[in-house]
Amino acid sequence: MAQIEIERSADWLASAGLRPTRQRLTLASLLVGDGQDRHVTAESLFDAASDVGEKVSLATVYNTLRAFCAAGLMREITVDGSKSYFDTNMTDHPHFYWEDSASLTDAPAEQLEIRRLPHAPEGAEIASVDVVIRLRRRTPKF
Repeated sequence: MAQIEIERSADWLASAGLRPTRQRLTLASLLVGDGQDRHVTAESLFDAASDVGEKVSLATVYNTLRAFCAAGLMREITVDGSKSYFDTNMTDHPHFYWEDSASLTDAPAEQLEIRRLPHAPEGAEIASVDVVIRLRRRTPKF
């Protein structure tokens, strides 16, 4: 890891008051070390850690991602009720879910317009609105 990646990762953890353990620093570096936002699954982050020679269990990756979410560093986006993606971009924005590759990308927020939401049931309030637009590649017509 380059020094700038380590510093960026340590600062990211410190901004949420998280202790910079070796495993957290490693995973944080893979997530934000280059300054780019990421959409990852626990499995893809586990694979990325393995690719750079880091020994970390899949359970630790899941626990760390959940801790990052609880600390407000990331948010979890669930697709199909079972597949979770973790996003380092904490701004409000929609997503494209590409069915053919099972990948998640940002959709242009400035093109999304929600004119009205339903009223929350009595005793409840709307905490957030997640927009996931499912896409599939068109098959050519002959």
